[in-house]
Amino acid sequence: MKFIVKLFPEITIKSKPVRRRFIQRLQSNLQIVLRRIDPKAHVCAQWDKVTVETQVEDAEQLGRLTAAMQVTPGIAYILRVKQYPLGDFEQVFQRVRSVYAEQLAGKRFVVRVKRAGKHDFSSLDLERYIGGGLLQHTDAVRVDLHHPEVTVNVEVRDQSLFVVEQRYPGLGGFPLGSQDAVLSLISGGFDSTVSSYMTIKRGCRTHYCFFNLGGAAHETGVKQVSHFIWQKFGSSHRVKFVTVPFEAVVAEILTKVHHSQMGVVLKRMMLRAGARVAERLGIEALVTGESVAQVSSQTLPNLAVIDSVIDTLVLRPLIVTDKQDIIDTAKAIGTYDFAKSMPEYCGVISDRPTTHAKRDRIEKEEAAFDLDVLEQAIVSARVVRIDQIEAEVQDQIEVENQQQVLSSEIIIDVRHPVEEERDPLVIADVGVLKIPFYSLATEFVKLDSERQYLLYCDRGVMSQLHALYLKEQGYTNVKVYRPE
Repeated sequence: MKFIVKLFPEITIKSKPVRRRFIQRLQSNLQIVLRRIDPKAHVCAQWDKVTVETQVEDAEQLGRLTAAMQVTPGIAYILRVKQYPLGDFEQVFQRVRSVYAEQLAGKRFVVRVKRAGKHDFSSLDLERYIGGGLLQHTDAVRVDLHHPEVTVNVEVRDQSLFVVEQRYPGLGGFPLGSQDAVLSLISGGFDSTVSSYMTIKRGCRTHYCFFNLGGAAHETGVKQVSHFIWQKFGSSHRVKFVTVPFEAVVAEILTKVHHSQMGVVLKRMMLRAGARVAERLGIEALVTGESVAQVSSQTLPNLAVIDSVIDTLVLRPLIVTDKQDIIDTAKAIGTYDFAKSMPEYCGVISDRPTTHAKRDRIEKEEAAFDLDVLEQAIVSARVVRIDQIEAEVQDQIEVENQQQVLSSEIIIDVRHPVEEERDPLVIADVGVLKIPFYSLATEFVKLDSERQYLLYCDRGVMSQLHALYLKEQGYTNVKVYRPE
């Protein structure tokens, strides 16, 4: 079985040295990916295409090979072909008919011939001969040049004939590794997963950096979706997944920064940490999923103030993309189901966040922030190879959810004090402790280890995150309270 892999058009307009480098990179990437499916697959680079040959005949395995090529960056489309010696017009027609006769029954069709080399006939001459023969000797309805139901694709290269059996769309973009590496600040939601995909598609080896704001559940979810994106679109290159523990940074912001400035300050702290991680990994650019005015921290004034905190280049592939378009892309690439169920961390979102941050005001707020806390978070960052993640997530610790509370159990309300004061939790004959999520890690150790505790928050997200965290620390006396 033979496949002709056609280059993404932007590759063909590059200078000769750059084009040659891109083609060689695409060949290498395909060889790495395809040989995991068929160890004997042969990938050959040519000036205007890459050819793939395999002895595999099993339909399921061929499907896997084709699917792998379709999600490899740098490819416009893939042709599954049968190759023959050129021969005369009648021989060409007979070979085309043997492939297309059944497909043409009851259909309108058109013949398209691409030709390279020196011949004593034109592409149009061959199209007319094949088209006339197919119309007479198959059950096709008629030739339709403008709105055909079937397109009969034929390629002639020198003295070789290629009859196209099937055409598959490619991903487009540039071959992975043809551009410099980037570090994607990924939260696991729609935006950051799509922006990560877009940089991979553009040829950037994309590493991942996750800021853990409060628990194992969110980290596990982000690891899973990052691994999915890498495995599907970028597995020809090994990349890193970095977890930066940001719980203490959030606690510092909540206690030291005015509520209206929290969102901007948090983003600046993330960029500071991201730039340091990128420097450690030898990466020169960060990637975020921000889009203009999608949320309060993403207005132009706020983005300008956020970016001013570092000199590292920040790329925003989605900067002018509508949310629905982002969601549609997430569905197309397969990250939608991950993102829609990903916990959302809202611990530093205030009632009236600033949309016109002033640099001097932000710097004044940050003056009260203990930067040693940020430094400790950066030093404690954990780096793993992304291909090691799959084994790690299998060890996920489960936390029991409970709808009823026994009199011997104690509820811990982990909501922010503002939320708790707005809607206090009162349950008859049950003790309720008020410990904000940002203080839970340090306060829980002081509690009676003989008692059973149920964590509570409005949506059940923060409670689940922190219950998982406590479980990871070895505490067995914690559950989640989820009232009916």
